[in-house]
Amino acid sequence: MSGHAGAARTAPMSGHTRISTQALSSVAKAAAAEALGVAPHDVRADWSDDDGLLALSLVAPITVPPLATVLRDAGRVAGSGGSIWDRAVAAKAEILDRVTQLSGARLSRVDIRIGGASMKEGARVH
Repeated sequence: MSGHAGAARTAPMSGHTRISTQALSSVAKAAAAEALGVAPHDVRADWSDDDGLLALSLVAPITVPPLATVLRDAGRVAGSGGSIWDRAVAAKAEILDRVTQLSGARLSRVDIRIGGASMKEGARVH
């Protein structure tokens, strides 16, 4: 390889690179679904400007162990990742990190509103 060819590869390219809101939303939904143990199509993602950074607002259900199972074995709550509150707080950081890592977008915050609960035997947070 000549020095000229190597220089051409490292030269900056002009133009713009943009990630659409739809693509960002797909990434956010997948990250939230993984963190909360639900399907991506059950997650709603909205974006807003927060002083030049992106603020992500999510509405999603969360999986929980069946209540009868929890009554028989209270340890199931800890085994499923903790209380709904604890899981949502942990999910916020996980989602922020994952969306930033995958998209390169700079997020200021992630807000989560739990919009329902789905009973699932063996429900666990990944």
